[in-house]
Amino acid sequence: MTRLLLSFNHAFLFLCVSMYLGTGGSLVLFTFPIAPDLTVDNYYMQFVPQVTAATEFFTTMTKLMLVAGAVMLVAEWKRGVKWVPIVVLAGVIAATVLTVQKILPINAEMAAGIKDGARLHAVLGEWMDLNRIRVALWCVQWAAMMAYFARTYFKLGRAL
Repeated sequence: MTRLLLSFNHAFLFLCVSMYLGTGGSLVLFTFPIAPDLTVDNYYMQFVPQVTAATEFFTTMTKLMLVAGAVMLVAEWKRGVKWVPIVVLAGVIAATVLTVQKILPINAEMAAGIKDGARLHAVLGEWMDLNRIRVALWCVQWAAMMAYFARTYFKLGRAL
């Protein structure tokens, strides 16, 4: 595969980890602070449609990330930066396992409709705690890809 095609692959992977980081930042900065104000009467429209749409989109994106990460791993194996796709792939896999095993069941409970306020806030609290872990994983993925591109940038800068 040519370096140009690999550059597009790696840039696509960086785009994906950036989208995850942006989503995580949005959750922490804008969604989590309103959680105490949510009630059984208003949480559904603030939560379920957005999470459902995000789940559908990110399911496809995650599959593409795994492919792009595998391509990057093969391409960079002998170049001294194989740790980048290893870290990214490990982060994607860990976040996916966390999502499928812990977060999606909570999403389903929220989508089914919670009628008790105490239960709603317990579920929201657990959902936010799990998402903080997931956001941390997304931050690690982004930092690894940023390190890759920073390394490439500085190498090019010395060559110019």
